[in-house]
Amino acid sequence: MRALIVDPEAPGRLSPGEAPEPVPGPGQILVEVRHSSLNAAELYFAERGAPGEVIGFDSSGVVVRAAADGTGPAVGSRVVGFGEGGGFAALRALDVADLAVVPDGVDLGEAAALPVAAGTALRALEQAGPLLGRRVLVTGASGGVGGFAVQLAALGGAYVIGVAGSEDGRRWVGELGADEVVAGPEQVTKPVDIVIDNVGGAQLGASYALLASGGTVQSVGWASGGDAVLPVGSTLGSPAPKSIVSVYNGGGLTDRRAQLDRLLALVAAGKLRVPVGWRGPWDKIADAVAALGERRLRGKAVLDVG
Repeated sequence: MRALIVDPEAPGRLSPGEAPEPVPGPGQILVEVRHSSLNAAELYFAERGAPGEVIGFDSSGVVVRAAADGTGPAVGSRVVGFGEGGGFAALRALDVADLAVVPDGVDLGEAAALPVAAGTALRALEQAGPLLGRRVLVTGASGGVGGFAVQLAALGGAYVIGVAGSEDGRRWVGELGADEVVAGPEQVTKPVDIVIDNVGGAQLGASYALLASGGTVQSVGWASGGDAVLPVGSTLGSPAPKSIVSVYNGGGLTDRRAQLDRLLALVAAGKLRVPVGWRGPWDKIADAVAALGERRLRGKAVLDVG
């Protein structure tokens, strides 16, 4: 079957090729993939993958074989799902627990952008607790997770501050609904209750120093590639504990379907915008990799299979 495979000679180590067809297990469906989504983590795994390997977390498409155990959606259903690999292939076996049916009216390509990025943003905000009336700072707000976090925090009733490095990025974050947009955490003058941190490094340290008593940093990513250094005294003197918490949205979770159903319902209702900054066919994968790797991408990159 057609697939994007790990290719040590290709830009980003991904190129169109051929791979064996998957064989679904009893609790899996077989999906004809129509769209995939490219995430920063996939660039990491492509660098370390074996030649010919098929990676990819997010994909959407149409069910061509129902699960043998009778669970999951029927043949012909439009679905989106998450897996630890196989998303960059024309056919994919998916656990029924890790997918959801895409409502009519929701574009399958946009649905493919949801599992990792929007799912991670949602999980981070849920871990942080109630949002109504709280101040939420989102670093890396012009990226995929950041763009969803800005919108979901606003939907929860928070006052949202987005951090974006470029003028174009800041304008884009404002259009997503941020109440305030800054170039860096050092420009924030009042304490915040929640930080959704996609950058790590210096921004993590500066964001932690901004926390109000009882506040939390939800650590999603480390795009900076640099060490984090906490300012002197920033860990001291808080009446209620402040914390830095890791965020996990990978394999083995039991609430994946419920998470995707929530996100799809918001998209279907017009309440959540899927920010797609790049979209194109598989043979343009090098362009998508360059846009993501060079941080020129606003939101998500969606790969069209057909």
